[in-house]
Amino acid sequence: MGNADYVFPSTNAECARRVAIPPPQPFVKSLKYNLKETFFPDDPLRQFKNQPTSRRFVLGIKYFLPIFDWAPSYTFDFLRSDFIAGITIASLAIPQGISYAKLANLPPILGLYSSFIPPLVYAMMGSSRDLAVGTVAVASLLTASMLGNEVNANENPKLYLHLAFTATFFAGVFQASLGLLRLGFIVDFLSHATIIGFMAGAATVVILQQLKGILGLDHFTHSTDLVSVLRSVFSQTHQWRWESAILGFCFLFFLLITRYFSKRKPRFFWVSAMAPLTSVVLGSILVYLTHAEKHGVQVIGHLKKGLNPPSFADLVFVSPYLSTAIKTGIITGVIALAEGIAVGRSFAMFKNYHIDGNKEMIAFGTMNIVGSCTSCYLTTGPFSRSAVNFNAGCKTAVSNIVMALAVMVTLLFLTPLFHYTPLVVLSSIIISAMLGLIDYEAAIHLWTVDKFDFIVCISAYAGVVFCSVEIGLVIALAISLLRLLLFVARPKTFILGNIPNSMIYRNVEQYTNTSSVPGVLILEIDAPIYFANASYLRERIARWVDEEEDKLKSSGETSLQYVILDMGAVGNIDTSGIGMLEEVKKVMDRRELKLVLANPGAEVMKKLNKSKLIEKIGQEWMYLTVGEAVGACNFMLHTRKPDPLREESEAYNKV
Repeated sequence: MGNADYVFPSTNAECARRVAIPPPQPFVKSLKYNLKETFFPDDPLRQFKNQPTSRRFVLGIKYFLPIFDWAPSYTFDFLRSDFIAGITIASLAIPQGISYAKLANLPPILGLYSSFIPPLVYAMMGSSRDLAVGTVAVASLLTASMLGNEVNANENPKLYLHLAFTATFFAGVFQASLGLLRLGFIVDFLSHATIIGFMAGAATVVILQQLKGILGLDHFTHSTDLVSVLRSVFSQTHQWRWESAILGFCFLFFLLITRYFSKRKPRFFWVSAMAPLTSVVLGSILVYLTHAEKHGVQVIGHLKKGLNPPSFADLVFVSPYLSTAIKTGIITGVIALAEGIAVGRSFAMFKNYHIDGNKEMIAFGTMNIVGSCTSCYLTTGPFSRSAVNFNAGCKTAVSNIVMALAVMVTLLFLTPLFHYTPLVVLSSIIISAMLGLIDYEAAIHLWTVDKFDFIVCISAYAGVVFCSVEIGLVIALAISLLRLLLFVARPKTFILGNIPNSMIYRNVEQYTNTSSVPGVLILEIDAPIYFANASYLRERIARWVDEEEDKLKSSGETSLQYVILDMGAVGNIDTSGIGMLEEVKKVMDRRELKLVLANPGAEVMKKLNKSKLIEKIGQEWMYLTVGEAVGACNFMLHTRKPDPLREESEAYNKV
């Protein structure tokens, strides 16, 4: 059984293979290393090493403005591909921009403004070749929900507009600050499951909100929860307009059919991309010819010509609205960052290139700060538009420049053509886009792989749909953080057994053919030992020992003599963890058991050495591997002299 025939190494070999204590490091050097690993894991300053000052200046310009890095090698073939992609995404950006501005309770023209300046800024500063910049539905909904709680957009449209600009400004400042301070890891607290549930819930809420446009209702609830929306819809059945409903469902059917066709035939991606603009054109012509605006079909109305007017003077930095603008900016900024970076990384993976998350944050932040000063509201990289850009064959961020120029032409010359665009068509465009965000296949995958992640996803979805967007986000974050705390505070511990005919020891639950080692209990601690889990680990180790002794007594096997702790997965330990090991050592001594440590890492050994715990445990009871520790214990079990006091005590306990 186990390693009964193991020959314990000689004294010289034992000393040569003793667990080493790392040489001491100055505190400043250690702190510098830890800070670098926390804030600069990608080592962005590596390219500046051993470079002359002039070269460092050029590299710095290229770092913050990547356009100067790839522009010198730009070719005509790239321009042709980017031009086609830019025109294609412009056909999607124009109707979506108008639609999402209405969703945010902002003037429709702001959707076009926001598709002009921000893409130009991102083209210069962004590191993604495929991201198509523009407004997004979730951020628009959040803006309407959070600002609408303080200011009614219909009663005080000017103040509401200025608060939207101010929230965009603070979102940009927050995003850029995260990038400059290398704090991008904060966004990682929005787990994949959280984002799936939140996006699906927000999409559901957005779809429900579009019932106002589909049914042609003049008055609608400002609440976003399911109950309030349905109550508002069915309490006004006498005001439903069948003309608007028929028109809306026809265009929605057209948009869904084109999207389905493009998915089945990927080379015809442009059919789905052109469908929203086609719907706007057809809807406008239909309304113009039939005068449907006189029969209950609401239209956009007048859109003024001209480029973005400056709006820096419109920013609101005074009470009582400043706190609302800051809160709205931070929350929408985080959501926009999470979506934009996730989309950028997804498409970068397809083309096998890397994007810097912190540089992306600086780019997003800068374009939103500039946008807030030029009559734009929050923008990021939406998935639908970026997918069209990717499928259209874009090569660089020039596709964003082409899209911005197309929007500029629209602003200068074509805005009067949107006068007769029916709002119901915009509602259909939004519904069609939002259906793509309800990823039920991803939710099923979560259920299959990890039930807890599925609970996080469903909690986020339910919170958004039945309460509000903000509450849903808070619920999802709280559950995700709770799970993180559970991972830290309740780490896994396993009993290890010997795989037959080897020196390998593995989890007995995973490898059922393992055999136990008589008189030896081998435990693996699968996490760093910190104050949050030290008490739990002490109690769990004691329970493992109790259970093992009970099992041995009931089976009449050899009594327990040694407890080996495999420390291979313990990357670090704090003073609470050291105190826990000291207590475990005392408990083992009282129970006449020997505590043995296997494979302790460098950080653990440094802390154990400084705390003098090595002397208490004994350097001779620390081994490089579990196999060596078991061999030593076996050797001692077969060579030690019987202890009459212990045997008498065990006999008394049996009586």
